[in-house]
Formats: sequence, structure tokens, C-alpha cells
Amino acid sequence: MATEIAPRYGPGHRVLITGGAGFVGSHLVDALLARGCDVVALDNLITGSKDNLAHLANEPRFTFVDADISDGLPNLEPLAERFDVVMHFACPASPVDFGRLPLEILKVDSLGTFHCLERARADGARFVLASTSEVYGDPKEHPQAETYWGNVNPIGLRSVYDEAKRFSEAATMAYHRKYGLDVGIVRIFNTYGPRMRPDDGRAVPTFITQALRGEPVTVAGDGSQTRSICYIDDLIDGILLLLDSGEVGPINCGTEHEISMRELAELVVRLTGSSSPIVSIPRPDDDPTVRRPDLTKARSLLGYSPRVSPEDGLRRTIEYFTRHLGL
Repeated sequence: MATEIAPRYGPGHRVLITGGAGFVGSHLVDALLARGCDVVALDNLITGSKDNLAHLANEPRFTFVDADISDGLPNLEPLAERFDVVMHFACPASPVDFGRLPLEILKVDSLGTFHCLERARADGARFVLASTSEVYGDPKEHPQAETYWGNVNPIGLRSVYDEAKRFSEAATMAYHRKYGLDVGIVRIFNTYGPRMRPDDGRAVPTFITQALRGEPVTVAGDGSQTRSICYIDDLIDGILLLLDSGEVGPINCGTEHEISMRELAELVVRLTGSSSPIVSIPRPDDDPTVRRPDLTKARSLLGYSPRVSPEDGLRRTIEYFTRHLGL
């Protein structure tokens, strides 16, 4: 019999989402509001955007707080009342950010994580951490199961993100073990969709913007490296299943749609109807060679089943970029 997780949070529940103006965070805000929750999104807008939340301007159950969780939760009225859920999704997560915002990344996934954990502990709230497939580094195990400890360069350019997330996981488990805090850790794999920054350096938005502009589509190296791309709606479904389940995790969330970067570039060019050539650029240091989640835990414990195919998801994303970014 398939696992069925009943919704645990809805009308009358208050949810705090850090990074709530970001790509993933803003979609999470929408999903929880749709359930009837009262949602407070906290974001310093270092990579997030108020545009992602503009459609909620007249939503009485939504509040936006402009603040940096690394500095702690400010003493403001929207944050005074108890939360039922604290979801820590604040962190620059794109390759271009690793060199541009290294200290901010380290702070938000250390100090910021502690601030969120302390608030969850004080409120008796469920705490959900957004971790990442990057904790596996350049994996020597394929596909990657949650039992795999990873292959991370601790001093490389990507280490500020990889190691910060590994630290956040360790802190989360320490609070769970020491204080019995109700926690859940989701390891997010290569998600894409509307509200991504066109210049964030990740493959999908980069390829789409280049193709729509008729520019050369730049593939790192020979393009044989793989990613398993997951449309944002499927990711949000998985996160909410983890939230409701009470499972601790970590649990991988993504899809098994593994595709080489060369194949992805060719697919984007075809779907956009572009005449852009595909060209090679130098491959960055520590760029993972393969990436695909083992979804056994997500399927068996959560009943997780992603539904959106790469072509369908990419078409929706291309439509968004075309419509909202004037491309």
C-alpha cells in the first residue's frame, strides 16, 4: 500500500520561512498560504527579490520581514507570536554566489541556523532545514543515497556552500539529540523553474537566457557531466511531505531525470526554437561529474512521486523567462 501523509499544518498554524523571497522559499510561501497557514517570510534580499512575493501584497495571512537571519530575529511584532513551524531556507545557492558571497553563505548556515534552531526550540516548533545534494560533493557513489558521506573538497571554491550545509545538518541533528527538537532535513537536488535569477550561474537559467537572446549557449567542459533536474512543483511537494511526516531525515528530494549538460543545452535550444550555437567554456574547479538522488527513502517514507517531465518543466520555465524577463 502506498504511503499517505496527512497534512499536519493548515489553518491556524503560523510558519516562519527564512529566505522566503528566494526562488524555492517564495514557492514554499505560496504552498503554505494555499493550505490556510499564516506565513511570515524573512529575507535580506541579498539574492531574493520582492518581485517573487508581489502577488501577495493584499494577502492578510502573509507578512514580509526585511532582515538578515545571520544577525538573529529582530524584535518586531510579526515575529513576536509563537510559530508552529520554522523553515530555514535562507542561503545564496548558486555557483556565482560562492565566489561573490562566501562569508554570507558561511554565516547564514552557521549563525543563521543556530538562530532558527533556538527559535524553534523556544516555540516548540517543527524545524525544517533546506540542505542540498552538494553535501555529497563530487560523488564516488552513484546514485547518491542518504547513507553516503560524500566527497567534498573542504577548502575549494564550492566549500563555503558544501561545508556550510554539512554544518547546518550537524547542528540540526545536535538539537534533535540534545533537546528532542522536532526536525526534518531535506537534501535538495538541482531544482529549476519560475522565479530563478536569469544570471545565477546555474545551467537551466543560463542556457534559457542565452538561447532566448540568441547568444552562444555555454557548456562547461565537454558537457558530459550530469545533473538530475527537478521542477519546482515536485520539490515543493516533497518538502511538504517531509514537513507533515515528522520524519527526521536527511531525505533526498529531486528526480531521477539524469541528463548530461550537453543534452540539456540541446534540449533548451530545441524548446526555445533558438539558433544559438552550443560552445564549450572551461569547467570550474570541483564541478561534480555526476548527480542523481537515490529516492528510495522519499518514496517509501513519504510517498513522494515527482510528476513533471523535463520537457514539460522546461517549457513552463521558458514561458516564465519569456513573459517576465522580456526575453
